[in-house]
Amino acid sequence: MRSIWKGAIGFGLVNIPVKLFSGVQTTHLDFDMLDERDHEKIRYQRVNEKTHKEVPFEKIVKGYFLKDKYIILDKHDFEEASPEKTKIIELENFVDIKEINPIYYETSYYTEPEKQGKKAYALLLKALEKSGKAGVARFVLRNTENLCVIHPMDGVIVITKIRFEQEIRSLSEITKVTDITITKKEMDVGLALIKQYSSKFDLSAFKDDYSDELLKMIKAKAKGKRATVKKMKPQKATSDDLYDQLMQSLGSKKGA
Repeated sequence: MRSIWKGAIGFGLVNIPVKLFSGVQTTHLDFDMLDERDHEKIRYQRVNEKTHKEVPFEKIVKGYFLKDKYIILDKHDFEEASPEKTKIIELENFVDIKEINPIYYETSYYTEPEKQGKKAYALLLKALEKSGKAGVARFVLRNTENLCVIHPMDGVIVITKIRFEQEIRSLSEITKVTDITITKKEMDVGLALIKQYSSKFDLSAFKDDYSDELLKMIKAKAKGKRATVKKMKPQKATSDDLYDQLMQSLGSKKGA
């Protein structure tokens, strides 16, 4: 893994120098866009809208359109906007991580301490583990301010980006089901069904099956064959009544 950011975690008056590494990777297959006629790759170009000529990457600048013209910014301008935030992940407070709604989560990064910050890193890690708390902080990554939670995982401090409140859309336009009446027997069976399917969360039990099956098809086509794919047949209830469907569901789980 290559580090994508270097800076420090601000823990009170203590700065803990760290490097960030991406904690996630995609399992999706990487497809190239090709010309149907000769299977040559389609190349995307950065083209000047006026001259229609390609622009070298090193000649591209960032600009913000204000009133009637573009204001051009360089990397120093982004840093000067808030120099401390470009290098410091400043812990602002600590919370119970269970209080954070999953809709706020984005992506996670692993941290690794620099040599001179190992003791302070170990202290913060062990304090988070012992307290059961997560830190809330802000930092700048790729010219964007990010909100994040700082939490321990298997002996490593993990930084997980979360969304700001204004990024979450309002539920006001979503039709809710507050006017629907659920009978006691329907609720009892619904709860029984949840209990029957309940287990400890084991992430390793879930795989990206779609990508695996797709790769099998690709390998088979490469050999001039056609892969056999298992067809899933959705189970159908024999009744339109919700209670009857729930009762049938209770007996349908394997091993039930």
